Amino acid sequence: MKILHISKYYFPFVGGVEQVARDCVNALKGHDNKVICFNHEKGDDTDIVDGVEVIRSGCQAKLSSQPIALGFGRALKKIMNEFQPEIVIFHYPNPFVAHSLLKFSSRNFKLILYWHLDIVKQKFLKKFFHGQNKRLCDRADRIVATSPNYIEYSEYLPLYREKCTVIPNCVNTDRIFVNENVKKHEEQIRSENEGKIILFAVGRHVPYKGMEYLIRASAYLDDRFRIFIGGTGPLTESLKKLAEGDGKIKFTGKISDDELVAYMAACDIYCFPSITKNEAFGVSLAEAMYFGKPAVTFTIEGSGVNYVSLNGITGLEVENGNSEKYAEAIRLLADNEEMRLNYGRAAKIRVEHNFLLENFRENINNLIDKLF
Repeated sequence: MKILHISKYYFPFVGGVEQVARDCVNALKGHDNKVICFNHEKGDDTDIVDGVEVIRSGCQAKLSSQPIALGFGRALKKIMNEFQPEIVIFHYPNPFVAHSLLKFSSRNFKLILYWHLDIVKQKFLKKFFHGQNKRLCDRADRIVATSPNYIEYSEYLPLYREKCTVIPNCVNTDRIFVNENVKKHEEQIRSENEGKIILFAVGRHVPYKGMEYLIRASAYLDDRFRIFIGGTGPLTESLKKLAEGDGKIKFTGKISDDELVAYMAACDIYCFPSITKNEAFGVSLAEAMYFGKPAVTFTIEGSGVNYVSLNGITGLEVENGNSEKYAEAIRLLADNEEMRLNYGRAAKIRVEHNFLLENFRENINNLIDKLF
C-alpha cells in the first residue's frame, strides 16, 4: 500500500504527536510510506528518516500555536497527484492542514484520522474549525483514539463511535535502554540522595503539564523527599521563582535520553501532575511505569492519563489541581513500601501487556488490514 502520513512536525523535532507519527511510520515499514509536515526550521526541505522520505514545508507564521506555511497546499497537491496514496493517515489537531486535505475529499483513498486531542485551549480556533472537524470525521474511514476515555469525553468522537478504534501510544524499549552510562548516573543519583524518597517529573514547562501543582505540593512534604523536575519551557523561570527557598526541589533542565532513563530508574515515585485533557495519554508516564514506578496523577476528565495509570492498582490519583491531596498521596506511598512496590510491579505488567511497541505495531497493522 502507498501510505501518506501527515503530521504537524516530524523527527528530529521532539513532541508527543511527532513521536507517535514516527512510531506509526516504522510500524508500517512493509508498505510504501511518505511523510509531509511543517519544517521546524526555516525553509522547505526534503530528507530521509528511517529510510522514509519526509517533505517539510517552511513556515511563515504561527497563529495560536498553529504553523502557517503558504507552500504547504502546493506540496500536498504535488504528493497527492504524483504519489497517489491509497491510505492517508492524518494526525490531528492540525486545522490549517485539514483545510488543504479536505480539498481532496473526492479522491479514492482511505482516510485514517488519528485524533490525538480536541482543540481545548484556543477558543477561537475551536469555534472557527467546528464545521471543518465534522467534515473531517464524516470523510474519515476510521478514527483512532489513544484511549477509550478520549472517545467518551471528546466533543466529536462520541458522534462517530462506530468509526473509532483505540490504539494506545507505545513505549519503545529501545529508546529507554539501560546501558552502562545510565547505570552509573542512576547510582550517582541514588548516592547523592541516600536516605531520601526520590520523586521525578519531566515534561515541557507549559500550563497543562501542571508542574506548578507539584511545586505547591512540596510545601506539604518534609525534608525526607527530593523532587527532580526535568525539562524546560516558557514557564521555567516562573516555576523556579515559585520554588525559591524550597531545598527539596531541583531543576535538571533539558536532559539527554540517558539522563531521562537514569532518573526514571532511580526515582521511588513518578509524579505526573498534568491537569487538562491536552494531556491525552502520557508516554513518559507509561515509560516510568515500565521501570516499575508507582505514579501520582490528577483525575482529568476525558484524558487517557487515568487509563494509562489505574487508581489503586498502578498508582494513586487525586482531585484535579489539589496540591495538598497530591502531597497526601505521595506521603501515603512513601510511608507504605509494600504498597509502593506492589503498585510498581502492577505498573510494569500493565505496560508490558498493553503499551509496548509490539502491541502498537500489531494494532496499527490490523487497522490497515481491515480497511480493505
